[in-house]
Amino acid sequence: MSNKKPNIVFIFPDQMRADFLGCYGADFIKTPNIDKLAENGIRYQNAYSSSPVCVPARTNLMTGMDAISNGVASNAPALRPDHQAAGINTWPEILKEMEYYTAGIGKMHFYPWDRKNGFMYRSVTEDKRWLNVRDDYFHHLRESGLKKFHGNEHDGYHENFGAVVSKLPWKHSWDHFVGTEACKFIDEYGEERPFAMMVGFPGPHDPYDPSDDFSESIPDINKMPEPIKGNPHDASKLKKGMIEGWKRPWADLDYEGLTKEKIMKMRSHYAALIQQIDHEVGEIVKTLKKKNLFDNTIIIFSSDHGDFLGDHGMMGKANFFESAMRVPLIVSGNSLPNNRVENGLVCLRDITSTILSFAGAEIPFYMDSRPLPGTGFSDNQGRENIIGMLTSGWMAFDGRWKLMKYSTGESLLFDLQNDPFEENNLINDFNFVKELNRLDDILMKQILFSRQTSMHAFTAGGVSLTTEPVNPVIFGYQFEGWEWDYPTHIDTKVTRGFFEGEQSVK
Repeated sequence: MSNKKPNIVFIFPDQMRADFLGCYGADFIKTPNIDKLAENGIRYQNAYSSSPVCVPARTNLMTGMDAISNGVASNAPALRPDHQAAGINTWPEILKEMEYYTAGIGKMHFYPWDRKNGFMYRSVTEDKRWLNVRDDYFHHLRESGLKKFHGNEHDGYHENFGAVVSKLPWKHSWDHFVGTEACKFIDEYGEERPFAMMVGFPGPHDPYDPSDDFSESIPDINKMPEPIKGNPHDASKLKKGMIEGWKRPWADLDYEGLTKEKIMKMRSHYAALIQQIDHEVGEIVKTLKKKNLFDNTIIIFSSDHGDFLGDHGMMGKANFFESAMRVPLIVSGNSLPNNRVENGLVCLRDITSTILSFAGAEIPFYMDSRPLPGTGFSDNQGRENIIGMLTSGWMAFDGRWKLMKYSTGESLLFDLQNDPFEENNLINDFNFVKELNRLDDILMKQILFSRQTSMHAFTAGGVSLTTEPVNPVIFGYQFEGWEWDYPTHIDTKVTRGFFEGEQSVK
């Protein structure tokens, strides 16, 4: 790599599980462009989203802090608008000070949706489920005489549990618009100075709505991997709550009684969306090469969480089974080893410190984020534990043993070495009390530590949009320029005396 600061392109599809990519072993799907990134870089075999829901996962990334420390553990709250006054900067805010041109393209899931959070350039294509937002994609469709469609406006939506063919042609699809906007930014501004661009694809998030005029056909339903059966008695209350949630207007689906045949169709349509995103990844790489920027660009590819797609009888995400937590993670660039696989445990927010390190920025003391193994910034071999945090539950995972504790009162313990599909809950087996107690101790220490070092611990408290159910008028507010009505008074200097055993930092 040259002495010039590298460009950084962070590609971030929504709800993409790792095992639906060729480089992670999937032989039923064509993902040559993403696979090429892995071939020319480092693939992380055990990468996890510790807060596997859209907004918490993204806030983890923006701040390099866990969900308790940054105050965002569900989709209802948001990063407090006065976070800088509380002493917290997002990674785009830090890179902006490092003279990077920062760009956020596509879905960021900020509240308000047009907020920048440090991105200097924004092209917004928001969530596929919130249709009232008048983002850049809305204006693109309106100029073409088109509109956003709810999933239930498509033929077969209810019968096929969200697996439909989009009413929009591929050239006007969500993900193609985002890919085009990313290439446009590189074309117009990529040569001005070092840039850091995050590209948030709305897919392959449900509804599973590929366009039928794309060059690659929807993969054969008979070649899809079958769902994990799981134990129907495990976390039955949790599963029931998920079923009820999908009946709300944003989804308008009732997947109780979902058949295997319907699941396989859903999976094939999900795979088709991934193939369409893979095409856009290829176009971004082509544009970098056309502008002679590729050799000095680091490309990072990951996702905020996975998707059950019928595993354990569930859809979506929002808990700590592997299908929801495990994500793809690839770091590619000419300065990095080729075709390297790292097996250590890594966390999604470790991307944050890795981006900062590539840019030559210091990692702030308040971040629980470590440069990824193999990138050359430390001798870090991976984490000893991943601690999961959501408002609905907590989790501790050491790479073999996983403990989940949910607000429903249900707890689960799995040995992934002998039970990789998490079908044998050992929580009531006295033979594993030692492992249960050990993980519970690790979990509680981290929860307490995070609370003590929280950016909300010494100030006025977190930001919450509303109580459940979420009010769509607020959550998907359609007009630009909306701001928080949120006076905040920081009465005490924020101290961070609990970090790394250091004295209070004032």
